[in-house]
Amino acid sequence: MKRFRLAALLAAATIALLPSTASADVTYPDPLPLTGQQIIHDPTVTHLRNGHYVAYSTGGVIGARLSTDLHHWDDAGNAFTTPPAWWYDYNSTADPWAPDLSYRDGRYWLYYAVSSWGTNHSAIGVATSKTGMPGTWTDHGPAFTSGTTDAWNAIDPAVIRADGKLWMAFGSYWTGIRMVELDPSTGKAIADTPVEHLATRPDAPYAVEGPYIVKHGRYYYLFASYDACCAGVNSTYKIRVGRSTSVTGPYADSAGKPLLEGGGDLFLASHGRYVGPGGESVFRAHGEDWIAYHYYDGNDSGTPKLGLNRLNWTRNGWPVAG
Repeated sequence: MKRFRLAALLAAATIALLPSTASADVTYPDPLPLTGQQIIHDPTVTHLRNGHYVAYSTGGVIGARLSTDLHHWDDAGNAFTTPPAWWYDYNSTADPWAPDLSYRDGRYWLYYAVSSWGTNHSAIGVATSKTGMPGTWTDHGPAFTSGTTDAWNAIDPAVIRADGKLWMAFGSYWTGIRMVELDPSTGKAIADTPVEHLATRPDAPYAVEGPYIVKHGRYYYLFASYDACCAGVNSTYKIRVGRSTSVTGPYADSAGKPLLEGGGDLFLASHGRYVGPGGESVFRAHGEDWIAYHYYDGNDSGTPKLGLNRLNWTRNGWPVAG
């Protein structure tokens, strides 16, 4: 019995040191039960200084939801009352995608994408607000753009401060996930800044997008959405992750495979009614890390809904959904 117990403890310790993808029979926790307005796509969630949680998302004029407890969410209109005129240069219906919300230097900063399906004639815009609440945003125009001759696609922004600089990861298909340095005073890309390469896949159409980077311990963790979104219950979206000691990479998974060579530990995938999780972002609440994402509800005709899970960390520093 003593030998069996020791073996079991050693096995448990080994498993605790590995990311969930090391197991052949991966199970995923269900998201936090929610009520109210749950329909959402590509959510970015933040705990505002006024005590509210806000979630901005694709759709509307950057659609907004508010909560006081993370459990119940109410529709709160949009970030903007009307679309900024320049959006129509990139999308005939001024349809914004995949926002990213952060706070620095006494203001909230909202980044978002404007593009059309299937093209990299795209732009990432930036707006600021003192409160972060819907209807209080001032738009400042494009922060970074891409054109049809570029090898990247300027959508799906995610901003992070690292080593005294401000960086923005972005990307969708084309050559995958990229990064540029931003001017902290304007929030826009520095002129002629190098476009770093963080992750891709070896096979066209390079189906990786929606990056988000968070620092934990001495590592930067790059989360990204892989495969196909936006097809309801037929969506194959899933979230993978790699890490690096430098914000600009190189990123690798737990087996050491570079994300530039198709690596990435599987963090969250379809399970039960929760189909195609992706469009993820990370936020802090009650002293804990949380991950927000959308999934397609298999019990509700594939309607996209808000998923929230605690973001836990193994002893050797790999993230797992809780």
